[in-house]
Amino acid sequence: MMRSGPHGPRPVEGAWGQGFVPVHGSGPFFCSKDDMAGILIIAHAPFATALRDCISHIYGGLPARIGVIDVSPDCDPVERVAFANAEIERLREENGALVLTDMFGATPANIAGRLATLPDVRVLCGVNLPMLVRAVCYRATPLDTLVDKALAGATKGVHAIGPATPAPVAPCAASGDCLPALPPDAAPGDCLPTLPVGADLTQKTDSAGL
Repeated sequence: MMRSGPHGPRPVEGAWGQGFVPVHGSGPFFCSKDDMAGILIIAHAPFATALRDCISHIYGGLPARIGVIDVSPDCDPVERVAFANAEIERLREENGALVLTDMFGATPANIAGRLATLPDVRVLCGVNLPMLVRAVCYRATPLDTLVDKALAGATKGVHAIGPATPAPVAPCAASGDCLPALPPDAAPGDCLPTLPVGADLTQKTDSAGL
């Protein structure tokens, strides 16, 4: 099954029996699933699953190699870290894997931070739907380029909407088109630092807003 947009077909889980999926671009280019970075979303329950459901809605089907971990208030952080490592091994391909988490300093981000030391894995915090859409669009690019595109998509997707705000010409949800690339304003390593092995993964009760 193929779902077309103004810039060519979009990848849909299970639509390509030969192991190939269409790549977003200006023509009918294709790449192997081995060339697509896996995406793992780790967030407060039920945010991770909700983001995955939104992507499934936008694309008319769930794109390949997108995993989620919903972190509940009573979860065991050690068990979640073990599960996150297993998910990375399942999702990671030749192009690596991108981990997206929600709020810096909270338990999901601390769990995600443990994955930042793995080879060919990048971790970004502050995930929103524009970031995820951009990540799915550009997951066949080199991993560091994918990080820049995802960060640009997250910031570009935040606007104040008022009566005088013009409607977007081609919103992603309607057309499947990606947001235009922006020069990255943050280095990939700036978003989530690597945590020491013995770091406390639980969120702090005296941390405002967590």
